[in-house]
Amino acid sequence: MLIGMVFGNGYGSQAGAWRMPGVDPTGFTNFDTLVRYAQLAERGKFQFLFMPDFPALRADIATDAQQLNIEPMITLAAVARGTERIGLVATGSSTFSEPFNLARQFKALDLMSHGRAGWNAVPTSDPVVAANFGRALPPRAEKYERLHEFVQIVQGLWGSWEQGAWLHDQASGRFADPAKITPVNLRGRHLATSGPLPLPPSEQGQPVIFQAGGGDQGLEVAGRYASGVIGAVYTMEDARAQRLALRAAAERAGRDPDEIKFFAGLMTTIAPDRRAALDRRIAMSGFSFEPRVGYLGQMLGLALDPAQLGEPLTKAQLAAARPSRQDPRSTYALKVASEGWSLRDVLAHGVIDYHPMIVGPAVEAADHMQTWFEAGAADGFWLCPDVYEDGLPPLVEELVPILRERGLFHRAYQGATLRDHLGVPAQYGRDPRLQ
Repeated sequence: MLIGMVFGNGYGSQAGAWRMPGVDPTGFTNFDTLVRYAQLAERGKFQFLFMPDFPALRADIATDAQQLNIEPMITLAAVARGTERIGLVATGSSTFSEPFNLARQFKALDLMSHGRAGWNAVPTSDPVVAANFGRALPPRAEKYERLHEFVQIVQGLWGSWEQGAWLHDQASGRFADPAKITPVNLRGRHLATSGPLPLPPSEQGQPVIFQAGGGDQGLEVAGRYASGVIGAVYTMEDARAQRLALRAAAERAGRDPDEIKFFAGLMTTIAPDRRAALDRRIAMSGFSFEPRVGYLGQMLGLALDPAQLGEPLTKAQLAAARPSRQDPRSTYALKVASEGWSLRDVLAHGVIDYHPMIVGPAVEAADHMQTWFEAGAADGFWLCPDVYEDGLPPLVEELVPILRERGLFHRAYQGATLRDHLGVPAQYGRDPRLQ
């Protein structure tokens, strides 16, 4: 299997991570701390780091840290200089940027990292972000039409220097071969460029395309262009269905379905046993549980009172509970509640998180990953440790050895580029198989 890791705010994936013992409270802007975490993930031989982006405030800034990084490209540039093998995947929106600028930034990162860059190509869907750019969100169909144009123009720019164009021959004095540097001259309804991009190919040619959207339009984008898809699925059945749909979309586009890798999210709080892990979650994020009791009640079809936070559901409540058909998390939430845990403990199990949550020993994470992987529900996982400082080391030192012992994860990098790590084919410029 393949393993990536979310690389966000310098603290961890859970609210309250910034206040945990031993955590650098300035980790949000401390690049030395961020590089150290990336180096630890590289020591575990993870295939890539995945950096989401949300260019707006997204937290109760009075009491909690931002969940995302200060800026993806600057952060990964720092990480590129402090690591050697791990892939570096950043999100870049097609809605509020221009193809030439984005192509230049990602190609520069690819060159700086010696072929380890990836671009998560997505449109923007949040009006709060749109307001920061002084524009309204375009209709969904228009956003995805622009995204298709955007990806093709970016890939055209990436390939505008042929593989042998850069000569840098000091003896002859020939720096480049102009005959192998060609304009792009692409124009669509929304975007255009003349090109060329003034950058040569990297060791992997050009960055790898990732995708993290949803719906039919996102599926079409992924099927045509993506080599990696960052999934948001809660059940193994949904994950398997998404992976099969992505493979079918790739095949419809004329690609080999094995060229596209689906990654399911997995959140982790690793501790020696369940009670210790729950206590860790409560110490970290328990302050957020009381406002979530009502949401838990909606999932179970119950009117729950925050005053019951320290108590389990009563027999009458359990008898009346009905999981929401619209929320795949609700069945698991009822299962946990039926085991007699208090509502606080139920919430500490992560039942309303947007990915499956492992709260317990590393072997439970290994079991989950093996089950999904062998069922064809994922090609790999993007892990979300609760706290980087002391939640990431157990993934590297406990989880990875278990997966290796089971023959599920590699022991060493077999190549130097992100394409090598993912096992996806070389591509330079636009894919000639696509219309």
